[in-house]
Amino acid sequence: MITIYHNSRCSKSRAVIDLLDTVHRSDAEAVEVIEYLKQSLSVDQLAELHRMLGGPVQDMIRVDEPEYRELDLGRAGVSNKNVYEAIVKHPILLQRPIVVRNGRAVIGRPPENVAALFE
Repeated sequence: MITIYHNSRCSKSRAVIDLLDTVHRSDAEAVEVIEYLKQSLSVDQLAELHRMLGGPVQDMIRVDEPEYRELDLGRAGVSNKNVYEAIVKHPILLQRPIVVRNGRAVIGRPPENVAALFE
């Protein structure tokens, strides 16, 4: 199963779906598309995504969004839980797209990053 956390208004997110459909996915492998702006994630789900991504929590958030600045999420001492809670309240903060396969996740920026899940 491949899961993509998707924003249909994002060109990179659309490009990742196209890439999965044409290059990486076999016909036997299902794809679940989660439009996270419509179907918000919980703190626990975000913590699990963070674990699968394996990097700093700041990699999960979009620093160019006004909410990032308004909530001062770049300040020293911001906890992972603070970031998860901010994303729950403001899902636009979640980096996109995020693709999950076999317990691993990557951020599809650039879309070619998704290839790492198929190696």
